[in-house]
Amino acid sequence: MAKKDCFGILDKVFPVGENGLRGIIPECFHCPERTQCLKSALLTEEGLKMRADILDRAAAGGMIGRLKLWSQKKELNQLIGKEREKKKG
Repeated sequence: MAKKDCFGILDKVFPVGENGLRGIIPECFHCPERTQCLKSALLTEEGLKMRADILDRAAAGGMIGRLKLWSQKKELNQLIGKEREKKKG
């Protein structure tokens, strides 16, 4: 089965709604590839940036919490850099 044109495109499968929050569109609930599609969308540069923004808003409790957030943010930034390199190449 061929993938749909919307497969893995964050703004099509997980768009920002009127309330400013992201949500899955109703058509995706019936798609057999929805799980893999959403995972792919979160691994794109836009998806990684969204995840980094979520980390920026997260409250870190204590030193361990701040270190975990820093580590996660660093990993996401490295993945974003790799995605940019893929686009260039």
